[in-house]
Amino acid sequence: MAPPLLTLQDIHLTFGASPLLTGAELSVEAGDRICLVGRNGSGKSSLMKIAAGLVEQDGGERFIQPNATVRYLEQDPDLTAFATVMDYVASGLAPGDEDYRAVYLLEALGLTGDEEPARLSGGEARRAALARALAPDPDILMLDEPTNHLDLPAIEWLEDELKSRKGALVLISHDRRFLENLTRAVVWLDRGVTRRLDRGFAHFEDWRDEVFAEEEREQHKLDRQIAREEDWMRYGVTARRKRNQRRLADFKALKEKRRTHRGPQGQVSLEVSDADTSGKRVIEAKGLTKRFGDRKIVEDFSIRIARGDRVAIVGPNGAGKTTLINLMTGALQPDSGSVKLGTNLEIATLDQRRAALKPGWTLSEALTQGGGDQVEVAGKTRHVMAYMKDFLFKPEQARTPIEVLSGGERARLMLARALALPSNLLILDEPTNDLDLETLDLLQDMIADYAGTVILVSHDRDFIDRTATSTIMFEGAGRWQEYAGGYSDMLAQRGEGVRARKAEAARQPAVRPAAAKPAPAKGKAKLSFKDKYALDTLPGEIEALDLKIKALEEEMADPKLFSRDPARFDAASREHAKALQEKEAKEERWLELEMLREEVEG
Repeated sequence: MAPPLLTLQDIHLTFGASPLLTGAELSVEAGDRICLVGRNGSGKSSLMKIAAGLVEQDGGERFIQPNATVRYLEQDPDLTAFATVMDYVASGLAPGDEDYRAVYLLEALGLTGDEEPARLSGGEARRAALARALAPDPDILMLDEPTNHLDLPAIEWLEDELKSRKGALVLISHDRRFLENLTRAVVWLDRGVTRRLDRGFAHFEDWRDEVFAEEEREQHKLDRQIAREEDWMRYGVTARRKRNQRRLADFKALKEKRRTHRGPQGQVSLEVSDADTSGKRVIEAKGLTKRFGDRKIVEDFSIRIARGDRVAIVGPNGAGKTTLINLMTGALQPDSGSVKLGTNLEIATLDQRRAALKPGWTLSEALTQGGGDQVEVAGKTRHVMAYMKDFLFKPEQARTPIEVLSGGERARLMLARALALPSNLLILDEPTNDLDLETLDLLQDMIADYAGTVILVSHDRDFIDRTATSTIMFEGAGRWQEYAGGYSDMLAQRGEGVRARKAEAARQPAVRPAAAKPAPAKGKAKLSFKDKYALDTLPGEIEALDLKIKALEEEMADPKLFSRDPARFDAASREHAKALQEKEAKEERWLELEMLREEVEG
C-alpha cells in the first residue's frame, strides 16, 4: 500500500490565549475524497492552511511526499501584482502544464482572462482563484468554500469537473448536496481534535450524533463515579493508608477530568417574532411583466401564494431573482400586470448583501437598531446580551465593530436582526451563506415551524429540498415557471436543472494566439462607488417622490383650488408631472443598477 501523500500529526495552534487546535491530525492518500467539517470558528481553515504549507503550526509534524503538488483555494485572493486575470491564473501553472486549462476554466467560470484585477468584484476574484487552483491539476487540491459566489449552473459544473479529477481532494463546504456528491471520507474537527469516518458525508450526521450520545453517556458515568467517591470521602476515609492516598489521588484526577471537559459548542437558538396572522391569500400576481430596454426580466408571470407556503426561487446569477421578489411584494412597479397583497402583511427581509448593516455599528447597536439595550423578540422584551447568546455571541463581543466580524458571524447577526422583526412574511435572500451545518439545521426547523409565509432565494439544493413547498424556476427570456415541491421535485418534472443565463451579446473568445499578446479588453461593466451609493439611496428618493406625488394629488383634488388660486393649480400640475417623470427615471435607474449588481457580484 502506497504511503500517504500528506500527513499532519498532533497539530497544535493557539490564537491569543485560546487554543484552537490541540492535537488535530489529517492523512491524505492518492485519490482521496475528503470533506473537512466542523462548526464555524472550530479551525477548519487554519488546519487546511497548515496542510497547504501556508501557516506554521505551534506544535506537531507536517510531512508531504517529495514532488507532491498541492494547490489551495484562497478565500481572499490578492491579484494586485498581475496585469490581467489570465496572468494571475497562469502564474499558478507549473512548468509543463498546458495553458489551455487556464483558458477553459476561466471561460467555464464566466471570465475571459482579459479583465483587470483592480476592477473585479469579490465574486469574480474568487472565481479567478478557483481557476488558478484547478488549472495545474495538482496531486492534492484543497478547496475552502469553493461554491461561494457561484450560482447553481456553476456549482453543478464544478461538481462534474471535480468528479473527473484523479488527484486527491480536500473540501470545506456548507453545501450538503455538494459534499454528498463528491466525498468518500469525513474528517470532523471538533474542540481542537479530529475524528475520521471512512464513509461519505451522507453518513456523517448520524455518526456525529452517535459520538455525542456516547460522550454524554460517559459524562453521566463520570458524574456518578465522582458522586460515589465523594460519599466515600465523607464516610469511608479512616486512616492514612497508601490505598486511601492512591484513591484520593484518583478522585482528584476524576474531578480535574470533569472540570477540563469541553462539551460540544452550543447551538444557535432561533426564535422568530410572529406578527398578527395574515390573510389566507398572501400574494396574487397576474401577468407581471418587467423589461429593461430590450431585455426581458419578467414576462407575463402569474402566481398565487397562500398563507403557510414556502416558495423557493432559483435561477442563474443575473436572471432577475431579486427583481421578481420586488415585483411580487410591491416594492417595484411592473410595466404591466397586477399584484394584490393580502391583509395584515408584515414583511421581514434577510438581505444577502448585508446592506442593512450600517458601517460603524457595533454588534449590540446592530441588534438594537442603533441604541438602547433591549430587543423585542416574539412579543417579549429581552436584554441584548441574552439575545446575543442565542446566536453564539460572547458578552465581550457587544462592542465589537461589525466590520471585523467573520462571514459566519455576520450571517448569524443578519439572522438575529431579521428574526427579531415581527413578521408573517419572511423574505430570505441566500440565507445559507456562511452558516455551518448545525445552524442550517436549526434554520430549516425554524422555517418548518414558522406560522407565516416564506419566500427564499438559494443556490443550496439540499436546503431547498428540505424547506420549499414549491419552486419558481427561471426558464429563460424573462419566463418563470412554478413547480410543486423542492429542487429535486422540479428536476424530476422539468428534466433538467438550472442552466447558465445566456449573455445578451456574444462574448469574445478567450483563446490567445501563441506568439501574440491579446488585444486590450473593453472589460465588463462594474459597479463604481457612485453606482453603489445610488443603489443604496435611490429607494429612499423614490419613496420621497411617492409622498410628494400623493400630497400634490390631494392638493389638486380640492375642487375650489382652481377657482381660488389658478396659478397655484397650474404650478401644482407642473410639479406633479415633473415628479412623475423623476420617479420613473429613478425607478429605471435603480432597476438598471440592481440587474448589474446581480450579474457582476453573484
